[in-house]
Amino acid sequence: MKKKSDPVGAAETARSGGNPGRIHGAIARTLGIAIVSGQHQPGEILTNEIESSELLNVSRSAYREAVRILAAKGLVESRPKTGTRVSAKARWNLLDPEVLAWLFESEPSEDFLRGLFELRMIVEPAAAALAAERRDEGQLERMRQALIEMQQQTLATEAGQAADRDFHDTVLEATDNAALFTLSSSIGAAVRWTTIFKQRKRELPRDPMPDHWKVFDAIAARRPDAAKAAMERLVGLALDDTRASIDPKD
Repeated sequence: MKKKSDPVGAAETARSGGNPGRIHGAIARTLGIAIVSGQHQPGEILTNEIESSELLNVSRSAYREAVRILAAKGLVESRPKTGTRVSAKARWNLLDPEVLAWLFESEPSEDFLRGLFELRMIVEPAAAALAAERRDEGQLERMRQALIEMQQQTLATEAGQAADRDFHDTVLEATDNAALFTLSSSIGAAVRWTTIFKQRKRELPRDPMPDHWKVFDAIAARRPDAAKAAMERLVGLALDDTRASIDPKD
């Protein structure tokens, strides 16, 4: 099989500032984007370690560590004599926050976006209902402060997007369910990247704050059914906005 050169630019190495940890992270990022965007197809063997490290002017250990990062996320598998092969898509850890970021740095398909929102629709409304039953006053106050910050900063800013993630994280934390809370980094990444994606070509088509406050009010009032319904509406409208950003109508 003819091997393709890896699409890792010298700019990534320069961006790392020469820091070894950041160098292998930069290499992993660029290779990861190339894989999830389809530039490297499942089953394809990547350029070998020696050639790749020479091409990038980095140590073999830095390239090897980058491959380990990708292997841990299910994107590649390395075997003696056969080299590093791109894994089947079924093995990719799509909920890994970095993999999600790489998918959104390329061009995620509508099918992938729909699947991501289906996951959110399964998890978040049920989490909101549990949060309404189990939240404590400290968690409720953190939700309130996150929404105030989100409203003041807007979702067009990093601070506003961080506040949005804090709100959703705290809802999951308030379920008092450790298994559910392990999804917080993935849900948070999904919230962040879909928000950025929706604004890539135009401003958000509507103000999302009223729907967030409805979720908060239901949780504050300890009304599980209302919290679930409010979160279902919030996630559903976010999906509609995302679809509109794929095919905006003039």
